[in-house]
Amino acid sequence: MATSIQIIPIQEIGEISPGSDLGLILFQALQAQALPLHSGDMLVITQKIVSKAEGRVVNMDDIEPSEFARSLAEAFQKDPAHIEVVLRESKRIVRMDHGVLITETPHGFICANAGVDESNAGGSRTLTLLPLDPDRSARELRARLQQLADEPIDIAVIISDTWGRPWRDGQVNFAIGVSGMESLVDYRGMRDPYGYEMHVSKIAVADELAAAAELVMNKIDRVPAALIRGYSYLPGAGSGQSLLRDPSTDMFR
Repeated sequence: MATSIQIIPIQEIGEISPGSDLGLILFQALQAQALPLHSGDMLVITQKIVSKAEGRVVNMDDIEPSEFARSLAEAFQKDPAHIEVVLRESKRIVRMDHGVLITETPHGFICANAGVDESNAGGSRTLTLLPLDPDRSARELRARLQQLADEPIDIAVIISDTWGRPWRDGQVNFAIGVSGMESLVDYRGMRDPYGYEMHVSKIAVADELAAAAELVMNKIDRVPAALIRGYSYLPGAGSGQSLLRDPSTDMFR
């Protein structure tokens, strides 16, 4: 159990373009802040810079909207090209209301607009899309950072994205890609201090860490990554996919 943790913003990362060696950029930014990586460290990295480095960026001027996209855009007072991109990135539409499309992505994520985002994308007609495989992205970044380190280290990497939550106002960061740690801590079968055996408690620690990291990153400060130090995560093969609820136990689908 950690008695205290540090959450340190990684600054001066700069603009990321398709094909950038993001692992090297992060490593150099850490060096510039005199923050050498140690075993047990964690990096939380926003989806936005991962998507940019992987070329998951589109210009709406290059998109030809379908008739369905045009009809939705007219009803929602949105750009039809934007709606078309959302539809292309969706496996199914879960709900349409209040000018928002809630969709399920091919990854299995259920979120607004399939994770398609205009903010911090690099231009007024530019959109970023979710990485094709956020867990693979996390694994590759972790391997690259370990390769660059001066000595063998064991670290964890979380790729985060900002989502809304049912029944709660405001958005928080969630983990969509994880490497090097278990995403969940399972307390089932354990007993609390009063002797009660817990039956359902599984804590989504990767989501908690992603949300905590946002406190030092913010949306307008151009800080797309954070170093978490001091948290005793459980090393393992956790993933963003392991955080998805099985449809058979989901009462809200």
